[in-house]
Amino acid sequence: MSSDTDQATTPSPWRTLSPTARRVALEVLLHGPLARTELAQRLELSTPSLTRLSKPLLDMGLLRESEDTAARNGGRPLQPLDLDPDVQHFVGVKLTGSHAHGVLTDLRAGIKTAMDLPLHEHAPDRVVDALTALVTRLTAGRAGPAAIGVGLGGVVRDNAHVLRAPFLNWGAVDLADLIEQQIGIPAVISNDLDALTEAERWFGAGRDVDDFAVVTIGAGVGLGVVVHDALVTGPDSGLGLLGHFPLDPLGPACPEGHRGCSNALLTTDAIRVHASLALGRALTYDEVLDLAADGDPAADQIIGNSAHALGALVAAVANIVQPRRIILTGEGIRLAVVGRERLDAGIASNRLPEASPLDVSVLEDDPTIWARGAAAVAIQETVLARGRQAS
Repeated sequence: MSSDTDQATTPSPWRTLSPTARRVALEVLLHGPLARTELAQRLELSTPSLTRLSKPLLDMGLLRESEDTAARNGGRPLQPLDLDPDVQHFVGVKLTGSHAHGVLTDLRAGIKTAMDLPLHEHAPDRVVDALTALVTRLTAGRAGPAAIGVGLGGVVRDNAHVLRAPFLNWGAVDLADLIEQQIGIPAVISNDLDALTEAERWFGAGRDVDDFAVVTIGAGVGLGVVVHDALVTGPDSGLGLLGHFPLDPLGPACPEGHRGCSNALLTTDAIRVHASLALGRALTYDEVLDLAADGDPAADQIIGNSAHALGALVAAVANIVQPRRIILTGEGIRLAVVGRERLDAGIASNRLPEASPLDVSVLEDDPTIWARGAAAVAIQETVLARGRQAS
């Protein structure tokens, strides 16, 4: 462990579990508290087998009995099994071109505290210095975190290597190794949208469905997809390909020359520039939305057209992926709030009347939800014992 920090870690209890014991603990983590009978049914275990498997989990403190004052048929109160979320803590960080946004979470990705630090330099070692300071401040007065998760916009491989991060001007950075060498705790690196999607899968709006999609708008347009309770990834994950999905063949061109694509119609910069030109003065993105909400005709038309285009994109995702739920978020997602009627109209005009109604929800954007996503991936790697041990 580096002498630069006072973090202290202990061996993860998850690494000693058998596959079946891990299934028990994971089921309680994601769905607890659960009565023993329900837990046994969920896992297709006999009651004696569940008792045998849960005893060491109780002994090591991963599980605990949760008092339930409701008695069954007038008998003894039930004692469901639950997990102590504070048995381990995790740091999650969302890296942008200007800041490191950090959170400290419990084992269920519940945020305990949050703070951010400015990034004055983008050199990898300087960014790791900022992460070290952030971890120290977030965990002041507490035991060291079990792991740190870092999410960023770009292409990441093996939860360790950053191949491309445009906002940081990075290419081929072994970020996990740099962090582990300096801070001395396991580090898990991920694409920020993948991390946000995983957080919703385990702990958020996607935990009750096996198939859902996350569509984000902001500086770019992104898509996260979960099918059969697994995140869909591929060799082009992190490139932001949905941003070049065609929506209007007569629309403006994006910087790559794609006419009427998602990036040209839905990004915060595209909307801001279009409105500033139309109204003859420089405007911020929120000012455009404010004007539209107040009934300014030009702003209302611009926001209406963009919201309708967002609806068309949501419909396309639904038509292709057929998810049970679509979650909309991102720093530009206020478009979906101000333009909700036009958004819904855009969805309806691009779906067959016989198609199932779409469950579309808007998740309010905040840097902490992205940092929480990074923490959630660190939790997953720890619980599933897939992560590397820090040197």
